[in-house]
Amino acid sequence: MSTSDKIYTDSCKDSDACDVIGKLEKMSTVDNEVNDTSVCANCGKEGSDVNNICNKCKMVKYCNAVCKKVHKKKHKKDCEEYQRLAAEKQNEELRIAAELHNEKLFKQPPPKDDCPICFLRLPTLQTGYRYMTCCGKVICSGCAHAPIYDNQGNEVDNQKCSFCRTPKPYSEKEAVKRMKERVEANDPHAIYAVGVFYREGVSGIIQNYTKALEHWHRAAELGHAGAYSSIGYAYNNGQGVKVDKVKALHYWELAAMGGSVQSRCNLGNNEANAGNMDRALKHYMIAVRSGDAYTVEVIQEMYTDGYAIKDDYMEALRSYQIYLGEVKSPQRDKAAAARDDYRYY
Repeated sequence: MSTSDKIYTDSCKDSDACDVIGKLEKMSTVDNEVNDTSVCANCGKEGSDVNNICNKCKMVKYCNAVCKKVHKKKHKKDCEEYQRLAAEKQNEELRIAAELHNEKLFKQPPPKDDCPICFLRLPTLQTGYRYMTCCGKVICSGCAHAPIYDNQGNEVDNQKCSFCRTPKPYSEKEAVKRMKERVEANDPHAIYAVGVFYREGVSGIIQNYTKALEHWHRAAELGHAGAYSSIGYAYNNGQGVKVDKVKALHYWELAAMGGSVQSRCNLGNNEANAGNMDRALKHYMIAVRSGDAYTVEVIQEMYTDGYAIKDDYMEALRSYQIYLGEVKSPQRDKAAAARDDYRYY
């Protein structure tokens, strides 16, 4: 067996699909010979002026409309067969594409990066970490709150970045300036944040939804999943663009595959509202494994209502406990106890 035959055999595990593809390839080979030589299917005339193509199957040519009409009855059976096979092939391709998309959509995304200081997994909850405009690092709330010591072990002023020791910005204007410098450095976190400034019209920036979307698209291209999530919200709510629920779901899917728990919950809620409880449960389980506490309660309600089984709920509880074991630390607990905006689970 040749290499090409092996590839064909391996890709055609569905016998019906192989049969359809094989027939189409056979018909295409015969018809291509006709097309390449530009021969009228009715009278046999050759030449460049033989260009009146069958409107339905697009596979045979005629020299004029008269020949096309005369040959119509003879060609009808082959034409209908080709259309049938072409439709089956298209449906098979769509089915395969849908399966591949679902496989990618329901794959558990990798967890957030570790904190560069304590090397523990960064929390999913947004209040559990901080983006530092001085060095572009994302550190956990525990390390952001922890005291800073000098080389002799003496506690010093903690009004400095816990990672690079740069003094914190002395004003909002200075903070925005640093953020824009990070944007110029192509930092996706900063680009996304400035997009939020444009959406909200804060930090001295005039509200501009178009500018917000421009920044989010740029951040998304650089790998920021949250940017896709915000683009989805823009389409869902009509912020700077016309309301388009299909596009909103498309961007939420991209965000979810990139690790956005918020978008994953949106997809789960959308499937639940549509009555697709099995798909909703898949989304919620992925969200739980990513550290979302809300979906544990949702899965509990699904179990109570009969849309999930006991094993699903127990798995959700175990998954969330595993997540907590990866993110909890005494220092993060101290930070959460000291400040409400340092809560991390």
